[in-house]
Amino acid sequence: MNLHELKLAFEATYGKAPEAVYFAPGRVNLIGEHIDYNGGSVFPCALSFGTYLLVAENNESVINFKSLNQTESVALSLHQLTCPLDKSWVNYPLGVIAQFIKSSYEINEGFDLLFWGNVPNGAGLSSSAALEVVTAYAFNDLLGAGFDRTALAQIGQEAEHEFAYVSCGIMDQFASANGAKDHAVHLNCDTLEFELVPVKLEGVKILISNTHSPHKLDSGAYNQRVTECKKAVEQLNTVRTLKYLAELTEAEFKSIESVITDPVAQKRARHVVGEVQRTSDAVKALKAGDLTLFGQLMNASHVSLRDDYEVTGTELDCMASEAWKIDGVIGSRMTGGGFGGCTVS
Repeated sequence: MNLHELKLAFEATYGKAPEAVYFAPGRVNLIGEHIDYNGGSVFPCALSFGTYLLVAENNESVINFKSLNQTESVALSLHQLTCPLDKSWVNYPLGVIAQFIKSSYEINEGFDLLFWGNVPNGAGLSSSAALEVVTAYAFNDLLGAGFDRTALAQIGQEAEHEFAYVSCGIMDQFASANGAKDHAVHLNCDTLEFELVPVKLEGVKILISNTHSPHKLDSGAYNQRVTECKKAVEQLNTVRTLKYLAELTEAEFKSIESVITDPVAQKRARHVVGEVQRTSDAVKALKAGDLTLFGQLMNASHVSLRDDYEVTGTELDCMASEAWKIDGVIGSRMTGGGFGGCTVS
């Protein structure tokens, strides 16, 4: 849908024109998977498609939530904005609004909200983060809160933790909030320091391929990986003090990995430490114009995610391995949380 069509849809829904329109992009992660909650660096870029939010005040003590992508519409009074709903898409924007209230910003006015996005749900391209960030951006404006984009990303992350019950890292919301055209975001997920790196692909294109096997981060498998990594950190702390797995070099990890008595946790840690190094090497390769090395690192990332982190699955493995056979494909890997979703090549 174009902007004109969205405004007509808002008028058809609420009987008036919207007063403001906001947009936040989805993201694709080029390399650095399952690293954000492990304190390492990631390398995502924002997409040209994402989520729109059209808003108008309604002179009622109600916020109306409507999405052109969902069948469910919800109306909540201003006294119902701090508790999650039972299994509803509204929890993503509602969780964001709740963070503003928690930060002592009063909402004394009702709003009519209409969302529409063209990030495919379940594709692993951060439709949920785009939904959170566009809501955070809108209410930051509407309430005059003055938060910067990094703070808006953190608001989105907290919303996902508290209202969607997914223990996600900061990458998705950060890439949506801080992405820039023709650049990828090299983000340190511990310090939140970041660099916009030009993506110069002479004669090469980035291709996102959807398995149409939807990933579901709320299924518990994602949170299980978070727990397994924490277990590895706890056991490693018996011989070396560290907060995150990403603090270890590959050589350091090899010298002490035997203290991780749980073989599954050991595999998860091996992926994280290796992926941190691959991400660093990939950013250097891109800056140097060495796309061949970048592609090799992408392939190695997928193998690690398949064998050590076990988050790929039949469809993603098939898509990546078939891409590796095609002349002209420099590299291909799963992107996003896994368990379905997309590859990036």
